Amino acid sequence: MSADAAGAVSTLLLVGCGKMGGALLRGWRERGLAQRYVVVEPGPGGGEFAENRDVTLAAAAEALPPELRPGAIVLAVKPQAMATVLPAYRRFVADDVLVLSIAAGKTLGFFARQLGDRAAVVRAMPNTPAAIGRGIAVLCANAAVGKTQRHRAEALLAAVGEVAWVEDQALLDAVTAVSGSGPAYVFLLIECLTAAAIAEGLPAELALRLARATVAGAGELARRSSEPPARLRENVTSPGGTTRAALDVLMGTGGLEPLLRRAVRAATERSRQLAD
Repeated sequence: MSADAAGAVSTLLLVGCGKMGGALLRGWRERGLAQRYVVVEPGPGGGEFAENRDVTLAAAAEALPPELRPGAIVLAVKPQAMATVLPAYRRFVADDVLVLSIAAGKTLGFFARQLGDRAAVVRAMPNTPAAIGRGIAVLCANAAVGKTQRHRAEALLAAVGEVAWVEDQALLDAVTAVSGSGPAYVFLLIECLTAAAIAEGLPAELALRLARATVAGAGELARRSSEPPARLRENVTSPGGTTRAALDVLMGTGGLEPLLRRAVRAATERSRQLAD
C-alpha cells in the first residue's frame, strides 16, 4: 500500500456509491488513482461498475475481508447515517490511511470520537458538477493528516474538478451553503427563467433551450474571463436598455442579492445543525 507522486494508492475503499460517490469513482478510474476499488453500497448505486474488474462491490462492511488494507477510505454516505455506518470501519484505520469524508456538517471532532485521535481525517465539500468533471471541493484536515495524506486527498477530489483548502473547518458550513448547495440555486434560476419566458409567450421548448444555453454560456464566460462578474454584467447593460430595466428589478429593494443572502444563511445554519 503506497502512494505515488500522483496520489494513487493500491486499494481505495469507497463507502457509499450514490450520485456523488459514483461521480468520484468514475473520476478516480479515469485517472488511475488506485489499482483496486472496493465499494460498499447496499443499494443499486454501484451497479454500473459491476462488470469492471478493478471494482469489488460489497453490500455491507461485514462482507469486507479482514486482510483488506486500503490506502484511503472515502465516506460518501448521508450525514444522518454517518454515526451508524462509521464504527464498522474503525478496524481499517492506521497511521498511513487517509479517511476522507464528504458528509455535510460532520466535524473533525465527530470523526475523532468515532475513529480515534490517530485517524487522519480530511473533511471535504464537493458539488454535483463533479459528475462532468467540473466540480469544486473545499477541504479541511485534522492534525493527524501528514503531507502525503494531504496530497492524496487533493488528488482524489481533483479528479472531478477544482480543489481549495481552508484551515478553519467552521468555514465549511458556508462552503456547503454556497458551492455544495449552489447548483440547486442555478437549476432553480433556469426553471424560473423558463417560466418567465413562457409567460411572455415563448413556446415551452424554446424557453427552456434559451434559459439553459444562457445560464451555461454566461457561466462559462465568467469562468474563462479575467474580468470580475460586475464588469461582465456592466458589459451587457446599456443605459436605458432592456437589461437595465430588468436589473432595476433584480437589484432593487428585496431583489436578488438580499434573497440569496437569506438563502445562503439558511443553508449555512442547517449545515451547522447537522454537526455532531
